[in-house]
Amino acid sequence: MRISPTEKAAIISAAQAVLPAGSRVLLFGSRIDDHLRGGGIDLLVEPPAPFSAQQAVALSTQLAARLCRLMGERHIDILVASVDEPDDRLVVAEARRHGLEMVRT
Repeated sequence: MRISPTEKAAIISAAQAVLPAGSRVLLFGSRIDDHLRGGGIDLLVEPPAPFSAQQAVALSTQLAARLCRLMGERHIDILVASVDEPDDRLVVAEARRHGLEMVRT
């Protein structure tokens, strides 16, 4: 996993401050491969209940803003997909299959 302890602590802190109880955050993408270089931080947020598209945008915006305050300017991509809802996006399936759990609120 290619994130620093400071970055991991920021992700945990931001998730606990912003996300509803029972949410899970997974790190996925190039940052989970120690042999790669560069790349943004890709996070999958799984709230425990279904969210509307508007709620998902608000949630990801709040999380991104908190992470920006804690870590400074970074390229961070945040996907939101409720745990109990089917999601046809291939990137979500890939994140769930290979992602590393960072925090559960």
